[in-house]
Amino acid sequence: MTSESVQRRVTVADVAAEAGVSAATVSKVLNGRADVSASTRAQVETILSERGYVPTKRTRRATAAAEGRGGLIEMVFNDPSTPWAAEMIRGAEEAARAARAAIVVSVLERGPKRVQQWLEDVAGRGSRGIVLALSDFSPADQKRVAKLGLPTVLVDPVGDFDTDVPSIGAGNWGGGMAATKHLIELGHRRIAVITGPMRFLCSQARLAGYRAALERAGAGSDPELIAHGDFHYASGVASTLELLDRPDPPTAIFAANDEQAMGVYAAIQRRGLRVPHDISVVGFDDVPMSQWISPPLTTVRQPIAELAALAVRTVLAQPHRAELPQTRVELATALVVRDSTAPPPA
Repeated sequence: MTSESVQRRVTVADVAAEAGVSAATVSKVLNGRADVSASTRAQVETILSERGYVPTKRTRRATAAAEGRGGLIEMVFNDPSTPWAAEMIRGAEEAARAARAAIVVSVLERGPKRVQQWLEDVAGRGSRGIVLALSDFSPADQKRVAKLGLPTVLVDPVGDFDTDVPSIGAGNWGGGMAATKHLIELGHRRIAVITGPMRFLCSQARLAGYRAALERAGAGSDPELIAHGDFHYASGVASTLELLDRPDPPTAIFAANDEQAMGVYAAIQRRGLRVPHDISVVGFDDVPMSQWISPPLTTVRQPIAELAALAVRTVLAQPHRAELPQTRVELATALVVRDSTAPPPA
């Protein structure tokens, strides 16, 4: 081994001493900061080159963060197994990859001990920010997360989330109205809805859009046609069977998400009926499998992957753990008409 190969690594302090500037100034040059004079920058860059300076891993991480790239982004779910969560992860991963960052997916179970363990893990990983896609998260847990000092963004928050934290969601009211209006224009008047959990802001907004469309059409909403679900397949099945057993069953059903809409299909088939010949069905989300089922599902497209990507980009735009602006961003929804809707049977 030659003497050259065992030489001490050139440090930022070495370069600063030779250039007659502070170590902070050398760091600014390494990070491409603009608040350094041209002459000083040229001098430091010359010394860095002549001395063969090689950044340490820690310096490379800091430089990457300063440039808005690299590092880890925490993405937290209560249940990552749903089609909605899968699309969220896909969108977040694409945005992170473009910034040379990586996504860490966590499943946060209830209980202060579970939350505390997760917080300790996040602090140990040195993550750059957090995207919360949670349905259950207490105010006390929110305060614990705030103590980390990391940029945090909520996606489709539940009603009791801290309004001081920036959030990103979709136009749920408009989507609920568009779905119901489509069925009304086809001639339906007995239109049922299967909601999501009513503690969710998105569930409340989709139901409000449904009611608004019926009221504008002069039909009014019938409480007997409002079934409260939980966004899962089984509740779509159970709610539909109850609706079909009513003396005056609906001719169309608006399910507040696609997973429940698939349960609607199963219940209709169980009753020996067909979609859309006997009953029309509209979903919400436009997850990939909505166009694979038979017949392909008419649904409201929620830009799920785009929501996640925007959340990640928002976090990455804050390299120095600065507070994010207290804003609420909503992306537009759009009705996607396929083969599950038709005029009501004569």
